Amino acid sequence: MPFLSDVFARLGRVARGQANQGVDAIEDATFEATVRQTVADMKGELNNVVRASAVAMSNYNRLDAEYQKYVKQSQEWKDRAGLALDAGNEELAKAALARKADSDKQVASMQQSVAAAQQTSEKLKSQVGELKRKIEEGERTATTLVARKNAAAAQRKVAEAMAGVGNADNAFAALNRFEETVSKEEATAKAFDELASSGKDDDLEKQFAALGGHSVDAELEALKRERQLKAAPVPPPYIPKELPAGSNSISTAPKLGEKTKA
Repeated sequence: MPFLSDVFARLGRVARGQANQGVDAIEDATFEATVRQTVADMKGELNNVVRASAVAMSNYNRLDAEYQKYVKQSQEWKDRAGLALDAGNEELAKAALARKADSDKQVASMQQSVAAAQQTSEKLKSQVGELKRKIEEGERTATTLVARKNAAAAQRKVAEAMAGVGNADNAFAALNRFEETVSKEEATAKAFDELASSGKDDDLEKQFAALGGHSVDAELEALKRERQLKAAPVPPPYIPKELPAGSNSISTAPKLGEKTKA
C-alpha cells in the first residue's frame, strides 16, 4: 500500500538520521583517534597495494628472465653456426641455425607479454610511490587537523564560559544561576517586609516625628524677627564738643537708653 510504503520510508529516514547523528557524536568525541586510525587504514591499504605490486613485479621478473634466456640462446646458436662455417662444416652450421630459429620463436612469442608486464610493473611502481606520498601528506594533514580541532574546541569552551552558557557543568553559568536565586530571595524578603509594615498607624508615626522637628510656621516667625533686627537703625556714637575743666578722661558715649546731662 502506498500509505504504508511512505510510512516505512519516513521511519527509515529517521532511523538513518539517528544513526548518522550517533556516529557523528562518536567521531567528534574520538576525533583524534579516528583521524589517526584513518591514516593507519591508508597505510594498511598501502601494504596491500605493495604486496600486490610485488607479486606482479615478481611475475615480470620471472618472465623477463625467461625471455632473456631465449635471447641469449639465440645469440649463442648464431655464434656456433659461425664457428661451424669457419670450420667448413655447413651441416653443423645449419643445425645450429635451426636451434637458433627455435629460440627466436620463443623470443617472438614472449616479447609482447614481457613488454606488457614491464609496463604494468613500471605503472605499479609509480602508483606505489604516489600512494606513499599521499600517506605522508595524510599524516601531516592528520596532525594539523587534530591541532585545529583542539584549538577550535578550546576556543568554543572559552566563548561559552564568557557567555555564561554551555553544559550544566559550566561554573560560570552555575554562578549566574546562584546570583539569580539570591536576587529572587532578596526580592521575596523585601515584599514580605513591606507587607509586615503596612499595618502600622501612619498618623501616630507622623505626630511623633513632628515633635522632634521644626514646623514651617515657627521657622517663618524666627526669620521675620531676624530680618527686623537687621533693618532697625543704629544711633551714632556721642562726641562732646569740649572737655570739662580738670577732666583728664575722655567722655564716653551714653549707653543706649541713658539720658544725657544738661
